[in-house]
Amino acid sequence: MSGGETPGEKKGWFARLKAGVSRTSNALSENLTGVLTKRKLDEETLDELEEVLLKADLGFAMADRIRERLSKSRHDKSLSEDDVRAVLADEVAGVLAPVAQPLELSEGAKPHVILVVGVNGTGKTTTIGKLAYQFARNGKSVMLAAGDTFRAAAVDQLKIWGGRVGAEVIAKSVGTDPAGVAFEALERAKATDTGVLLIDTAGRLHNKGDLMAELAKIVRVLKKLDETAPHTVLLVLDATTGQNALNQVETFREIAGVTNLVVTKLDGTARGGIVVAIAEKFGLPINAIGVGEGIEDFEPFDANEFAAAIAGAGHQNDAAA
Repeated sequence: MSGGETPGEKKGWFARLKAGVSRTSNALSENLTGVLTKRKLDEETLDELEEVLLKADLGFAMADRIRERLSKSRHDKSLSEDDVRAVLADEVAGVLAPVAQPLELSEGAKPHVILVVGVNGTGKTTTIGKLAYQFARNGKSVMLAAGDTFRAAAVDQLKIWGGRVGAEVIAKSVGTDPAGVAFEALERAKATDTGVLLIDTAGRLHNKGDLMAELAKIVRVLKKLDETAPHTVLLVLDATTGQNALNQVETFREIAGVTNLVVTKLDGTARGGIVVAIAEKFGLPINAIGVGEGIEDFEPFDANEFAAAIAGAGHQNDAAA
């Protein structure tokens, strides 16, 4: 999704990523210091280490695996923070590597239809704008559909993004049937030979039944024009929500058949460990992460970089942090 980057740009990105997950890495650092300055690695220390990892939202499976690995390799020996960070980074990278995948466009699908779902407030519309920018930068023609017709602000925001990236926006008045907007957008995208169609949707989880019916209708009308659409169902997750993000993945996977994930708002207040727990539980491809509101604050998900940032471990780009 991203174009060629200079080494300087990549270093700057890693510095922003480290800052974005600083809440998690700083908390880990403080708690690890408290545990490891006391004594050698015994069962009580391992219990405390496991608790530290759980508080970082890394999940039970990850915490248990790190505990087992440390226990086998260092039992009854002293343990440094660097030792733990190295094991943590290695284990996290191992879990994230299989899901760190770019958002691939289907060959022969024109347009490739991306249905973007998620709870209101997670950054769906901003993510659509950033994705449109990435696709356009890589030479793809892009169209946007304002399917969140219940919020005038969402429609207006999508129009602004369309103007910024040079993408046509299909939008109707507030209260219009979202499925009708999606249908018209796909008709228009086909007629204009557009490469990618990004469809925004509402995310009102307080009434799950209505949301399910609405998204199901959107999918039905899209299939009338292209039986393979949508080609991607992209769930946008807010990393500041912590454990609730797991529930969101479960719900939207049930409602909309989610195929891919994007994680937003890694902005220093995020609980970055939740990304690891989500990867371990669901195994869905994580295509990209966002560390801020800027159009450039959005990059393909890199397992090793994220693991190093979470663990506070050394990294080849550390000098830029």
